[in-house]
Amino acid sequence: MSKSVNSSGMERLEFLRSVQESNLVSVPSPFKKPSYRKPSRRHKSTRQLFTDESKRINAVLQQEQEQQERDGKQRSIPKVTHFNVNAPPSLKPHKKYCDITGLQGFYRSPVNNLRYYNSEVYRLVVKPMPAGVDQEYLKLRGDHFVLK
Repeated sequence: MSKSVNSSGMERLEFLRSVQESNLVSVPSPFKKPSYRKPSRRHKSTRQLFTDESKRINAVLQQEQEQQERDGKQRSIPKVTHFNVNAPPSLKPHKKYCDITGLQGFYRSPVNNLRYYNSEVYRLVVKPMPAGVDQEYLKLRGDHFVLK
């Protein structure tokens, strides 16, 4: 041993050797099983999903067409487009537009629930608006209420 190793270092080495000798498990146990394989799955983008799905559908339709040609039957084949692909609703929030100007409405009046673009529209149009007119604007948007 070298002179740079002090007595506490020697004690530590002796302790580690004794622990290694008294270890009952002779084979090291890995955390993962030896038969474990990393999954080779990779996530695809939306465009790749659309392309793969359209290829799959077109292949199925092509097989059906070949079978119909053999049988002698004719049938129209629909083309796969973005309009006939079923999709869930968007997760993005809906844009809200001003009931007066049609621009994007960032604000809503607490009195009559009309959406407005800026403070100028509120001050000149929404605030002095008579009671029945605001319901007409809400009716255009489909957000009015009917009292019975």
